[in-house]
Amino acid sequence: MSDKRMLILSEEVVRKINENRGDLSQGEFIEFLIESHFREQGKGTGAVDKHEVESLKKLLQELNAKLEVIEKQAATREEVQAFQEDTRKLLKSFLDFFVGYGLELGKHSLSGDLQELSSSLEKAEEGDEENQVKIKWKKQ
Repeated sequence: MSDKRMLILSEEVVRKINENRGDLSQGEFIEFLIESHFREQGKGTGAVDKHEVESLKKLLQELNAKLEVIEKQAATREEVQAFQEDTRKLLKSFLDFFVGYGLELGKHSLSGDLQELSSSLEKAEEGDEENQVKIKWKKQ
């Protein structure tokens, strides 16, 4: 046999119970309210069942796998710094090459080529027939 106890409630609470209990007796309705309250309280405090834990573990494993793939594809800070340093060295070598090439080319062209160019321009100004270029134009 179950032990029964008496619960003293205010008249207003008893009236609310009677309005909302439907076909249940007062005792059954109060027991239902207390049990449902404790079930909700258990869910609200963070109680998680095994199914939820397993699904969270599976999700965490998938995220870790994705993170590992991303980390393998991504460059590290050291790799980026090494790339920047190598790029600077390459740009410096290009600059050195072109400056050196320009200086070498400049020395030879100023001495001989410039004089040849200026003499041919002077001859063209004099109006020699030999140094003139004629262009024939065809109309279509």
